[in-house]
Amino acid sequence: MYIENEEDYKFAACTYFARNHPGETCGSNGLPLTPSSVTILSRAQRLLNIEHPNLCTYLDVIRGKHERIIVVAEVIGKSLKEITSKFTYQEITNIGRQLANGLNFLHDQNITHRTLADDNILLDNNGRVKLFNFGMYYMTGSGEEVSFPLGLPKYLSPETILKGGGPAADVWSFGIILLELCIGKLWHNLKPGPILRRILTLVHANNPAERIAREHDCLDTYKEVPENLRNIIEMCLKIYPSERATFATLVDKLSQIDDKELVTVKAERGLMGCKLQYLYHWWQLAGGDIQAELKKNCLIKNTPPILSMPIAILLDGCTIGGKTGALYDRRIAKYSLDLLKIRLNHIPPHDYYPLMHERKKEYDAVLLPKIIRERDTEYQFYRLLLFQRLLHGYPFTAPYIRAEAEIDIPPLVRGDVWAALLGVVGDIQDQYERIDKETPTPTDRQIDVDIPRCHQYCWLLSGADGHRALKRLLKAWLLTNPQYVYWQGLDSLTAPFLYLNFCNEARAFACLSAFVPKFLHKFFLKDNSFVIKEYLAKFWQMTAFHEPELATHLHEINFVPELFAIPWFLTMFSHVFPLHKIVHLWDALLVEGPALPLFMGVGILRQLRDTLLESGFNECILLFSDLPEIDIGECVKESIAMCRSSPRSISYRRFTNEAELKDPMDVVEIPMETLFTEICPRINLSDFFSLICQNKCCVIDIRSNLLYEKSCIEGSINVPFSGVQLGHVSQRALGLPAQQALQNAARQAHTVVVAGHANDDSARLFSEYLVKCAVARVCILHGGIPALQANVPSLFVTPPKKN
Repeated sequence: MYIENEEDYKFAACTYFARNHPGETCGSNGLPLTPSSVTILSRAQRLLNIEHPNLCTYLDVIRGKHERIIVVAEVIGKSLKEITSKFTYQEITNIGRQLANGLNFLHDQNITHRTLADDNILLDNNGRVKLFNFGMYYMTGSGEEVSFPLGLPKYLSPETILKGGGPAADVWSFGIILLELCIGKLWHNLKPGPILRRILTLVHANNPAERIAREHDCLDTYKEVPENLRNIIEMCLKIYPSERATFATLVDKLSQIDDKELVTVKAERGLMGCKLQYLYHWWQLAGGDIQAELKKNCLIKNTPPILSMPIAILLDGCTIGGKTGALYDRRIAKYSLDLLKIRLNHIPPHDYYPLMHERKKEYDAVLLPKIIRERDTEYQFYRLLLFQRLLHGYPFTAPYIRAEAEIDIPPLVRGDVWAALLGVVGDIQDQYERIDKETPTPTDRQIDVDIPRCHQYCWLLSGADGHRALKRLLKAWLLTNPQYVYWQGLDSLTAPFLYLNFCNEARAFACLSAFVPKFLHKFFLKDNSFVIKEYLAKFWQMTAFHEPELATHLHEINFVPELFAIPWFLTMFSHVFPLHKIVHLWDALLVEGPALPLFMGVGILRQLRDTLLESGFNECILLFSDLPEIDIGECVKESIAMCRSSPRSISYRRFTNEAELKDPMDVVEIPMETLFTEICPRINLSDFFSLICQNKCCVIDIRSNLLYEKSCIEGSINVPFSGVQLGHVSQRALGLPAQQALQNAARQAHTVVVAGHANDDSARLFSEYLVKCAVARVCILHGGIPALQANVPSLFVTPPKKN
């Protein structure tokens, strides 16, 4: 059937208010009650992942002011309510088959519709049928989270009216829809009360369908309906729910009598052929405003506060008078994509189908901060289409995904990209389902205490569904890693993965399981003291390497990393920053690797540098108890720069999951006791040789003049340790050649390498002296000159004798 003047809309929105809690402010556990709107929001996330040919795709669920919920979903054609022309029996059968398909899928997902009506059944020009707003009953917790009744009276089953019923109620509503299509609108002149009474009187009828037709003087019309279709209607309109047919049966019956094939619609190309979720995202970036259209259609009304205030508030918190909760307005606001089309009309057709190997288009926006790039319509257009192609080819496209993620990750596919960067493959769903997440364990009590405090500003994670999912993930991880115990902070570490995979716990679990061995190896052992101490020692060395003046000041006031940095690294900063900052920080973390967190810690200190240099111990404690605003974009940028410019070996840690070093030139391992006493990091022979070849280091040879004159590294500066007065903290005390060499190294950002005897404490003392002199990028040559002579003798020359 052709619908005239069908407008080109792709999505629509409806709105309603969630139920306000009564006077009590706390639940039985003593914690504030979760707002109904938050509960609805978290429950509705599952609907965003449902896709079926006969169901409108949910695109967004928005929480507004005063417990307002806005639901955005796909829309096609017109509703059955808007269509006034008569359908043929063949068309009715075809519509019924498609409806039954969609409802059968919902019931398989344990979702009951319960609000089925002619205004939420949509039909387009090609005969496609889709159900709109099918998740209302599910997202509101069977209607418990709203203060208005769900569903239109004439479509309610008898048991629903009597406050009962289950999935079979949808079968009754489906039967009423088919009956209406055959004989016309039912009870259209009656108010809700009489309609409900008429439905309840049907309990005495042997054949409710005939009884309804007789009441409307349409019995002859009903008798003209083909017998097979009439039988299907009567299979639905049974008084006892247990006697009604299931949708699986109805689909089978309707398929047998419906021989009409749907018109094959050629897939659209260009913008309108893109995924609906992408179109909605780009439309918002282009300036689309959901609430503006709702206001235009009077679905959102602004009321002066004086008119909405209650007349009185009782001692128990209940209110008298004032604005009352409105009933659900079934109208919807449709949105045109003209705004987006105008914004992207200059893009050539071939750009909609990017190739992985072709040269990427240069974007001016790539030079802008990431937070601005994420709001640029055209930039996100190109990035999303490229990542869609790359993710479609995963795991074979893993190197390309990593290369593009190094630039940035589109927010819409961040969960997919993180999983790819962590190498998540295989049947993760089956693996996750095999884990017993329900049996009580000794850690349950501590988990229950921690979860309500974990990222509670995030609406997704603050609801009961979020709490349950987070608990399941933590229990699953602990059960699959018996060598570890639950440490406070593990919930914060898990939260970002759940935030991005709220309806895919299996992937969130797989990501967590891949993340911990890579970045936090052995951090969650029962005795993790040596692991933590080593990490903090390396962090302190990185601070001295890049910020020597700041490290010296903090050392002098005894403000050590144990006082502030343990939560940083135990949770990879997820306990310190809000989620919208964590996702940007972890984007870089997953690309750069396990060494980056050390430099991120230095990046945070660098942003607070001026304040810290002016503060004493007590002021520093107060500063880190309530961390000031950190520019996470700048912090990540500087951290990556520091990580990439630093020799890899200076951040070497023993407690990692990386392959063991076997080449003597790569070894940099030292006893833990020695590590804890050294402020400057050590560089291995391989990295040192690389720096020498690239002319990117300044070598300070602290051996005696006699040994230096026998053989030395070409270009090195000899500053015998025996002649250094450690009490005179000044570069001038080292002599003019050394002072000039250090100044040149600072100007060119070269690494200063202190080389001496093997296992000699003088290299440690001299490197500490340079740090106190505010010399940056100082490190110690591991093994000293003897090790270098044994492995790379060609580096040494005999210096000319002085006249």
